Amino acid sequence: MPRWIRSPGYANAIRDELPDAVAVLDAFHVVKLGTQVVDEVRRRVQQDTVGHRGLKDDPLYKIRGLLRHGQENLSERQIAKLNACLQLGDPNWDVTLAWQAYQQLRSAYSTKGAAGRRIAETVIASFPSCPIPEVARLGRTLRAWRQQVLAYFDTSAVSNGGTEAINLLIEKTRRLAHGFRNFDNYRLRILLVANGTRPYRNRPTHA
Repeated sequence: MPRWIRSPGYANAIRDELPDAVAVLDAFHVVKLGTQVVDEVRRRVQQDTVGHRGLKDDPLYKIRGLLRHGQENLSERQIAKLNACLQLGDPNWDVTLAWQAYQQLRSAYSTKGAAGRRIAETVIASFPSCPIPEVARLGRTLRAWRQQVLAYFDTSAVSNGGTEAINLLIEKTRRLAHGFRNFDNYRLRILLVANGTRPYRNRPTHA
């Protein structure tokens, strides 16, 4: 039975209360770590090369959104823009290497199955020795959670992501409302927001 973990607290609870459960790090949070690494490298290189945080005309700032995307989701025009800005703003190829590492990490989950597991094993083995310090740090994290990362590929990718998404909608509705005086109205509003039938909920929110 899989249980999804993001911190030692979760791991300890699983170990103590659910000894037969399989601890798994889900794809969303692992890939999110990769996204954060790319952002960190971009900001560091930005400061090292121009001495200030990103401005609208800075090459690396222009592609900050593109760097978070999967290569397979980029158009030819976007790829051309990405390459051109990296040429101008990434003299030592740090951002380029970090982005390539991020793409490799993503590919493990888009491939899935035994092939995806092999990619994940390669990532875990190679990232800790990467010359980009932020990528090496991510590699050490993945190596420390190796068993839980690889368990993703053995559990048919069962996830509680849907439950978390609904809970996020409920919390967002509660914050926007600044409280409800009538519980029945609150309950109806939550059911309307979280039932999945509203058209905009069924459209993709990103490329």
